[in-house]
Amino acid sequence: MRTNPLTQVLDLIIPRTCVQCGGPVEETAYDYVCARCVQDLYIVRPPFCDTCGFPFFGVVEKVPACPRCREMAPRFDAGRTVFLHRGVGSVFVRELKYRQAMYLLSDIEKCCVQSPGLQRYLEGSVLVPVPLHPRKRRERGFNQSTALAECFARVGGGLEVVDGLVRRIDTESQTSLDRIHRQSNVKNAFAIAPKAAFNRSQRYILIDDVFTTGATLNACSAQLRKAGVEHLDVLTLAHG
Repeated sequence: MRTNPLTQVLDLIIPRTCVQCGGPVEETAYDYVCARCVQDLYIVRPPFCDTCGFPFFGVVEKVPACPRCREMAPRFDAGRTVFLHRGVGSVFVRELKYRQAMYLLSDIEKCCVQSPGLQRYLEGSVLVPVPLHPRKRRERGFNQSTALAECFARVGGGLEVVDGLVRRIDTESQTSLDRIHRQSNVKNAFAIAPKAAFNRSQRYILIDDVFTTGATLNACSAQLRKAGVEHLDVLTLAHG
C-alpha cells in the first residue's frame, strides 16, 4: 500500500486499478494488484529446478533437473525465475512486453524481494539482457529484457547491465512454435556485440522475460561461451 502523501493524494484523484481485473487496489502490498488477484500471483519458492527455476510441487528429498531441462542440454550453469507465467504473472509479461507498462516494474521488484534467495542469487553478477532485433526494437520502442535487467540490477543492489549481445536475424515469433522449431528458429540468430569484452572470472546472468523451452537462452548462452564466459547463469521474469 502506498504511504507517500503525494501518491495518497493522487490515489484520491486517479484511483489505481488492478492490472488483472480492473478493480480498485486497496490494502495490498502491490501498487497494481488487488487483494483478490494477488492470490493469482505465483511467486516461485523452493524447491525448484536448479537449471530453469520451475518449482517442484509437493515434497522432494533431492532437487533434480526437471524433465524439460534434461532434454534441453543447457549451455548455462543455473537458472531462476521470479513467478509462473499464469494469472497475474502472464498479465505482467503481456502488459510490459506489448504495452510498455513500465509502471509495473515497481510491483515486479516487490515480487523479486519475495522470491526466497533471489537477491543472493544476483549478488556479484553482471546482467546481460537478451537482445531484440533492431526492427522489433524500433516497433516496440524499448527492449523488455533490458528493462527487466535494470529492474533486477536495482534488486541486486546496483548491478551492472551490459548489452553484450546483438540479434542479427529477425526471427519468427517463438510463441506458436514447438521445442524443435524454437531451437531451429533461433539458430545463429545471436552474436556478440561489437567491442563487447567479457571477463573470464566474472559471473554473468542472462536476462529474459519468459522461460518456455530455453531455446533462446541456450542460443545466447552458446555465443557467450564462445566469447570466453565461464560463469554463466540465467534469470527470467516468468516461466511456463
